[in-house]
Amino acid sequence: MADITLEQAHMAIEAALNKSKEIDTKMDIAVVDAGANLKAFVRMDNAWIGSIDIAIKKACTARYFDMNTGDIGGLSQPGGPLYNIEHSNGGLITFPGGVPIKNKAGEIIGAIGVSGSSVENDHTVAAAGAGAI
Repeated sequence: MADITLEQAHMAIEAALNKSKEIDTKMDIAVVDAGANLKAFVRMDNAWIGSIDIAIKKACTARYFDMNTGDIGGLSQPGGPLYNIEHSNGGLITFPGGVPIKNKAGEIIGAIGVSGSSVENDHTVAAAGAGAI
């Protein structure tokens, strides 16, 4: 199984930090490996403490299902095929801000989760981090 390296995790964090600064927001940023284990984490100065757990859970959720957390959210609405999925796996986050990370061959090697602003900003920052690999 392909797995994210520490260097790649740092690249994703750095790109996410740069995007956070560009859009003037404070974020908690988590990167998990292919097994959904925490590989790297950063909490920007003055980022919300309550977003630490959310960022980690977004990264894990994106890796567990190999899709953006916002996409899972769309499927988990009442009447949807994944309704109530957020109660599985010890708690998932099913709103935007979690994005799988792929290597150059297109294999999923981990995921990034970001929390600390609007879900739109969270997704923008996560996508920037994932896109850096």
